[in-house]
Amino acid sequence: MIHILRQIVRTGIVSEAPPPADEALRLRHKLHDEILRLLGRALCIRQVDAGSCNGCELEINALNNPYYNLEGLGIKFVASPRHADLLLVTGPVAKNMETALLRTYDATPEPKLVVAVGDCGCTGGVFGQSYASCGNVASVIPVDVQVPGCPPSPTAILQGIVTAVSAR
Repeated sequence: MIHILRQIVRTGIVSEAPPPADEALRLRHKLHDEILRLLGRALCIRQVDAGSCNGCELEINALNNPYYNLEGLGIKFVASPRHADLLLVTGPVAKNMETALLRTYDATPEPKLVVAVGDCGCTGGVFGQSYASCGNVASVIPVDVQVPGCPPSPTAILQGIVTAVSAR
């Protein structure tokens, strides 16, 4: 035992050098501060699936994981449009969802932002406009920002959200 203690004293503390400062963390803090400056509180998002295949929803759910840490930026999802600042709409608007989307839009307090996510939300996608589909989100409610992709990456969705907030 004494041999091991002598070896520890001779060797001293051995550790690796600290990693360099991560510039992305500084950007995250700047983004969080900017959201608080613009809104005075967290950005609240109501996500509406207007008839999508759920590909975009999987990417939106990824925003809540620890890697993207959306809540750490001061952005959170809410269950009611009455508490929302921004509507995140996915999919081509199905005829059966048109009224629900309009009611959700009307229930969101002013000033409200709308972000259309995915190719289907931006252009109607492969579904287009038909007997069962109203087409893209902009054909039913006004859209501030479009995030194309099938499905768009979580980073692209986050960029669309930030673009909508900063354009406000």
